[in-house]
Amino acid sequence: MDPGSFALIAAVVFVGSALQGSIGFGAGMVAAPVIALVEPELLPALVVMFACLLALMVTLRERAHLDLGGAAWALAGRLPGSVLGALLVLVLPVAALSWVVVASVIVGVGSAFLGWRPAPTRTALVTAGALSGIMGTSTSIGGAPMAIVWQGQEPARLRGTMSAFFLVGSVTSVLLLALVGSVTWHAVEVVLWLIPAVAAGFLLSRRLNRWMNAERLRLAGLILALGGAALLVMRLLL
Repeated sequence: MDPGSFALIAAVVFVGSALQGSIGFGAGMVAAPVIALVEPELLPALVVMFACLLALMVTLRERAHLDLGGAAWALAGRLPGSVLGALLVLVLPVAALSWVVVASVIVGVGSAFLGWRPAPTRTALVTAGALSGIMGTSTSIGGAPMAIVWQGQEPARLRGTMSAFFLVGSVTSVLLLALVGSVTWHAVEVVLWLIPAVAAGFLLSRRLNRWMNAERLRLAGLILALGGAALLVMRLLL
Protein backbone atom coordinates (compact mmCIF):
# COMPACT_ATOMS: atom_id res chain seq x y z
CA MET A 1 0.00 0.00 0.00
CA ASP A 2 1.36 3.44 -0.89
CA PRO A 3 1.73 6.07 1.88
CA GLY A 4 -1.10 8.23 0.55
CA SER A 5 -3.61 5.38 0.63
CA PHE A 6 -2.54 4.38 4.12
CA ALA A 7 -2.81 7.99 5.35
CA LEU A 8 -6.36 8.24 3.98
CA ILE A 9 -7.39 4.96 5.61
CA ALA A 10 -5.79 6.02 8.91
CA ALA A 11 -7.71 9.31 8.78
CA VAL A 12 -11.10 7.67 8.30
CA VAL A 13 -10.30 5.08 10.98
CA PHE A 14 -9.46 7.94 13.37
CA VAL A 15 -12.76 9.72 12.63
CA GLY A 16 -14.75 6.50 12.80
CA SER A 17 -13.15 5.51 16.10
CA ALA A 18 -13.96 8.91 17.62
CA LEU A 19 -17.61 8.62 16.54
CA GLN A 20 -18.02 5.04 17.72
CA GLY A 21 -16.36 5.84 21.02
CA SER A 22 -18.95 8.58 21.48
CA ILE A 23 -22.21 7.11 20.15
CA GLY A 24 -21.54 3.37 20.37
CA PHE A 25 -21.22 2.52 16.68
CA GLY A 26 -20.28 4.04 13.34
CA ALA A 27 -16.65 3.13 12.69
CA GLY A 28 -17.57 0.71 9.93
CA MET A 29 -20.01 3.12 8.32
CA VAL A 30 -17.36 5.82 8.11
CA ALA A 31 -14.37 3.68 7.19
CA ALA A 32 -15.77 0.92 4.97
CA PRO A 33 -16.85 3.02 1.95
CA VAL A 34 -13.49 4.81 1.81
CA ILE A 35 -11.51 1.60 2.22
CA ALA A 36 -13.64 0.06 -0.53
CA LEU A 37 -12.47 2.78 -2.90
CA VAL A 38 -8.80 2.68 -1.87
CA GLU A 39 -8.05 -0.97 -1.00
CA PRO A 40 -11.24 -3.03 -1.55
CA GLU A 41 -9.46 -6.35 -0.94
CA LEU A 42 -9.09 -5.38 2.73
CA LEU A 43 -12.87 -5.57 3.28
CA PRO A 44 -14.65 -6.74 5.29
CA ALA A 45 -11.82 -8.18 7.42
CA LEU A 46 -9.95 -4.92 8.12
CA VAL A 47 -12.94 -3.04 9.53
CA VAL A 48 -14.16 -6.00 11.59
CA MET A 49 -10.70 -6.50 13.11
CA PHE A 50 -10.11 -2.90 14.17
CA ALA A 51 -13.70 -2.82 15.47
CA CYS A 52 -12.71 -5.58 17.91
CA LEU A 53 -9.98 -3.42 19.42
CA LEU A 54 -12.18 -0.32 19.60
CA ALA A 55 -15.12 -2.21 21.12
CA LEU A 56 -12.84 -3.63 23.81
CA MET A 57 -11.60 -0.16 24.74
CA VAL A 58 -15.08 1.36 24.96
CA THR A 59 -16.49 -1.64 26.85
CA LEU A 60 -13.79 -1.34 29.51
CA ARG A 61 -14.38 2.40 29.83
CA GLU A 62 -18.18 2.09 30.12
CA ARG A 63 -18.30 -1.23 31.98
CA ALA A 64 -20.26 0.24 34.89
CA HIS A 65 -23.18 1.07 32.56
CA LEU A 66 -23.57 -2.23 30.68
CA ASP A 67 -27.00 -3.76 30.11
CA LEU A 68 -25.79 -7.35 30.13
CA GLY A 69 -29.27 -8.78 29.65
CA GLY A 70 -29.96 -6.69 26.55
CA ALA A 71 -26.54 -7.45 25.09
CA ALA A 72 -27.03 -11.18 25.70
CA TRP A 73 -30.35 -11.27 23.82
CA ALA A 74 -28.88 -9.31 20.93
CA LEU A 75 -25.93 -11.70 20.79
CA ALA A 76 -28.34 -14.62 20.65
CA GLY A 77 -29.30 -13.27 17.22
CA ARG A 78 -25.86 -11.96 16.24
CA LEU A 79 -24.07 -15.31 16.38
CA PRO A 80 -26.27 -17.22 13.89
CA GLY A 81 -26.55 -14.03 11.82
CA SER A 82 -22.76 -13.90 11.58
CA VAL A 83 -22.65 -17.48 10.32
CA LEU A 84 -25.19 -16.62 7.63
CA GLY A 85 -23.25 -13.47 6.73
CA ALA A 86 -20.03 -15.46 6.29
CA LEU A 87 -21.83 -17.94 4.04
CA LEU A 88 -23.31 -15.11 2.00
CA VAL A 89 -19.80 -13.76 1.38
CA LEU A 90 -19.05 -17.05 -0.34
CA VAL A 91 -22.19 -17.42 -2.46
CA LEU A 92 -23.48 -13.95 -3.31
CA PRO A 93 -21.90 -10.99 -5.12
CA VAL A 94 -20.82 -8.18 -2.80
CA ALA A 95 -22.98 -5.72 -4.77
CA ALA A 96 -26.14 -7.74 -4.13
CA LEU A 97 -25.42 -7.91 -0.41
CA SER A 98 -24.68 -4.20 -0.29
CA TRP A 99 -27.99 -3.25 -1.92
CA VAL A 100 -29.86 -5.34 0.65
CA VAL A 101 -28.03 -3.50 3.43
CA VAL A 102 -28.85 -0.11 1.88
CA ALA A 103 -32.55 -0.97 1.59
CA SER A 104 -32.72 -2.24 5.18
CA VAL A 105 -31.01 0.82 6.61
CA ILE A 106 -33.18 3.28 4.66
CA VAL A 107 -36.41 1.56 5.73
CA GLY A 108 -35.36 1.35 9.37
CA VAL A 109 -33.95 4.86 9.70
CA GLY A 110 -36.83 6.38 7.73
CA SER A 111 -39.31 4.71 10.05
CA ALA A 112 -37.40 5.96 13.09
CA PHE A 113 -37.44 9.56 11.83
CA LEU A 114 -41.21 9.21 11.32
CA GLY A 115 -41.59 8.33 14.98
CA TRP A 116 -41.09 4.55 15.09
CA ARG A 117 -39.24 3.60 18.24
CA PRO A 118 -39.34 -0.18 18.62
CA ALA A 119 -39.29 -1.30 22.22
CA PRO A 120 -36.10 -3.26 23.00
CA THR A 121 -38.01 -6.47 23.70
CA ARG A 122 -36.29 -9.84 23.56
CA THR A 123 -37.74 -10.52 20.11
CA ALA A 124 -36.65 -7.12 18.80
CA LEU A 125 -33.14 -7.52 20.23
CA VAL A 126 -32.68 -11.01 18.78
CA THR A 127 -33.97 -9.85 15.38
CA ALA A 128 -31.76 -6.74 15.34
CA GLY A 129 -28.80 -8.81 16.49
CA ALA A 130 -29.31 -11.29 13.64
CA LEU A 131 -29.52 -8.49 11.07
CA SER A 132 -26.42 -6.89 12.55
CA GLY A 133 -24.56 -10.20 12.30
CA ILE A 134 -25.51 -10.69 8.65
CA MET A 135 -24.70 -7.10 7.68
CA GLY A 136 -21.57 -6.74 9.79
CA THR A 137 -19.95 -9.98 8.67
CA SER A 138 -20.80 -9.65 4.98
CA THR A 139 -20.27 -5.90 4.47
CA SER A 140 -18.57 -4.67 7.72
CA ILE A 141 -21.48 -2.24 8.29
CA GLY A 142 -23.64 -3.74 11.04
CA GLY A 143 -24.46 -0.96 13.48
CA ALA A 144 -27.74 0.34 12.06
CA PRO A 145 -30.12 -2.38 13.38
CA MET A 146 -28.82 -1.97 16.92
CA ALA A 147 -28.91 1.83 16.73
CA ILE A 148 -32.60 1.63 15.74
CA VAL A 149 -33.67 -0.80 18.45
CA TRP A 150 -31.60 0.88 21.20
CA GLN A 151 -32.33 4.51 20.22
CA GLY A 152 -33.23 6.76 23.15
CA GLN A 153 -31.05 4.96 25.70
CA GLU A 154 -28.94 6.93 28.16
CA PRO A 155 -25.60 7.73 26.41
CA ALA A 156 -23.15 5.84 28.64
CA ARG A 157 -25.50 2.82 28.80
CA LEU A 158 -25.84 2.80 25.01
CA ARG A 159 -22.10 3.09 24.42
CA GLY A 160 -21.26 0.36 26.90
CA THR A 161 -23.96 -2.09 25.83
CA MET A 162 -23.38 -1.67 22.11
CA SER A 163 -19.63 -1.99 22.57
CA ALA A 164 -19.98 -5.21 24.56
CA PHE A 165 -22.30 -6.52 21.86
CA PHE A 166 -19.91 -5.53 19.07
CA LEU A 167 -16.90 -6.94 20.91
CA VAL A 168 -18.31 -10.46 21.03
CA GLY A 169 -19.95 -10.12 17.61
CA SER A 170 -16.82 -8.78 15.91
CA VAL A 171 -14.58 -11.50 17.35
CA THR A 172 -17.07 -14.07 16.07
CA SER A 173 -17.13 -12.43 12.64
CA VAL A 174 -13.33 -12.39 12.42
CA LEU A 175 -13.14 -16.10 13.25
CA LEU A 176 -15.82 -16.96 10.70
CA LEU A 177 -14.21 -14.81 8.00
CA ALA A 178 -10.89 -16.51 8.73
CA LEU A 179 -12.56 -19.91 8.29
CA VAL A 180 -13.85 -18.94 4.84
CA GLY A 181 -10.48 -17.46 3.84
CA SER A 182 -11.42 -13.77 3.91
CA VAL A 183 -8.78 -12.68 6.47
CA THR A 184 -5.40 -12.06 4.83
CA TRP A 185 -2.02 -11.41 6.41
CA HIS A 186 -1.98 -8.07 4.60
CA ALA A 187 -5.17 -7.03 6.41
CA VAL A 188 -3.70 -8.12 9.75
CA GLU A 189 -0.56 -6.09 9.08
CA VAL A 190 -2.57 -2.98 8.19
CA VAL A 191 -4.65 -3.34 11.37
CA LEU A 192 -1.49 -3.39 13.48
CA TRP A 193 -0.27 -0.18 11.80
CA LEU A 194 -3.69 1.42 12.44
CA ILE A 195 -3.63 0.90 16.22
CA PRO A 196 -2.38 4.49 16.90
CA ALA A 197 -5.25 5.93 14.79
CA VAL A 198 -7.79 3.82 16.69
CA ALA A 199 -6.33 4.86 20.05
CA ALA A 200 -6.27 8.56 19.09
CA GLY A 201 -9.92 8.43 17.97
CA PHE A 202 -10.88 6.71 21.21
CA LEU A 203 -9.18 9.45 23.24
CA LEU A 204 -10.97 12.16 21.24
CA SER A 205 -14.32 10.48 21.95
CA ARG A 206 -13.93 11.27 25.65
CA ARG A 207 -14.28 14.96 24.80
CA LEU A 208 -17.22 14.35 22.47
CA ASN A 209 -19.02 12.44 25.23
CA ARG A 210 -19.33 15.61 27.32
CA TRP A 211 -21.56 17.14 24.63
CA MET A 212 -23.83 14.14 24.03
CA ASN A 213 -27.25 13.77 25.63
CA ALA A 214 -29.86 11.10 24.85
CA GLU A 215 -31.62 13.02 22.05
CA ARG A 216 -28.40 14.17 20.39
CA LEU A 217 -27.15 10.61 20.61
CA ARG A 218 -30.33 9.28 18.97
CA LEU A 219 -30.16 11.80 16.12
CA ALA A 220 -26.45 11.26 15.58
CA GLY A 221 -26.93 7.50 15.42
CA LEU A 222 -29.79 7.68 12.93
CA ILE A 223 -28.06 10.27 10.73
CA LEU A 224 -24.85 8.25 10.74
CA ALA A 225 -26.75 5.09 9.81
CA LEU A 226 -28.35 6.92 6.89
CA GLY A 227 -25.02 8.46 5.91
CA GLY A 228 -23.43 5.03 5.89
CA ALA A 229 -26.12 3.80 3.50
CA ALA A 230 -25.55 6.81 1.24
CA LEU A 231 -21.80 6.17 1.17
CA LEU A 232 -22.45 2.53 0.38
CA VAL A 233 -24.61 3.58 -2.58
CA MET A 234 -21.82 5.84 -3.83
CA ARG A 235 -19.39 2.94 -3.51
CA LEU A 236 -21.71 0.70 -5.54
CA LEU A 237 -22.22 3.28 -8.29
CA LEU A 238 -18.55 4.27 -8.69
